[in-house]
Amino acid sequence: MRTARLHGIADLRVGNEPPPAPAAGETLVRVTAVGICGSDLHWYEDGAIGDAKLGQPLIPGHEGAGEIATGPRRGERVAIDPAIPCETCRACRDGFRNLCYHVRFAGHGVTDGMLRETLPWPSHRLHPLPDNVSDAAGALLEPLAVALWALDLGQVPFGGTAAVVGCGPVGLLLIQVLRAAGISRVLAVEPLAHRRDAAAKWGADEILDPYPAADPPDFAAHGVDVAFEMAGNDDAVHIAMAATRPGGRVVLGGIPGSDSTTFRASLARGKELTIAMVRRSNETHPRAIDLAARGVIALDPLVSSRVPLTEAPAAFADAQRRTGLKVIITP
Repeated sequence: MRTARLHGIADLRVGNEPPPAPAAGETLVRVTAVGICGSDLHWYEDGAIGDAKLGQPLIPGHEGAGEIATGPRRGERVAIDPAIPCETCRACRDGFRNLCYHVRFAGHGVTDGMLRETLPWPSHRLHPLPDNVSDAAGALLEPLAVALWALDLGQVPFGGTAAVVGCGPVGLLLIQVLRAAGISRVLAVEPLAHRRDAAAKWGADEILDPYPAADPPDFAAHGVDVAFEMAGNDDAVHIAMAATRPGGRVVLGGIPGSDSTTFRASLARGKELTIAMVRRSNETHPRAIDLAARGVIALDPLVSSRVPLTEAPAAFADAQRRTGLKVIITP
């Protein structure tokens, strides 16, 4: 079985390993599509994400789809939910499985991810894919699930206004989700021109470059009900807070490389902002599948390139340059 395993910073190696055997309650999946996520790039660039460090060689990848290889469901196409909660801790019992104290997550810590030809995974975390949802779109259901969870945390009023600061794949999906949820106006803030173009394509009403050569935008003039920060840096956090009306909400979804976030307390306190933090997604895969199957959310157009597993190191280097939108690896 071929795998792509990260041995250190920017040291992703493709090699052959013994094929895995599923344990009790698991199903063997032939992996057909894996998206490279910003969190995968943290592992690749820093050898860490948040307070988790690369302690041993790790197979990355948590955005995936595949086809069941054995058993009664053989041949069934599935989206792979990357999180395996314990179902018994306080967080799980309270309905926050994404906050499970003992969660195993694909491509994180000591749990190998999806950049391999076959993957044993708990059967109940494999969601059937409708025929009209492609394998690449199946991989993008995971970031769509994150966008849906961010929307839930934002509590955006129907007909309200929102800002999305950072228009990578999750931010672009969030723009589509906000539109589908009945938002009246969406402001998008993004420094990369091709992502600003994509934000306009998928429904943003106003698109701003946060770093123009002159006359910086007056974000305080926008006064949106909710701002979603999806970039993972302090500038984006400041813009999100500046663009939110007094008494509004700010949802922080970006992952900072330094494992710290700072902002002006006077700005947040002066507006009495409510701040919510996003931790992956919480059982929103089924909703994501329904939206994709009904054509409410476009997934395939976000894919900017597809490469085989043998080219995974080059694909990560390409994704690191952020010249496209979503890179899909096809094991």
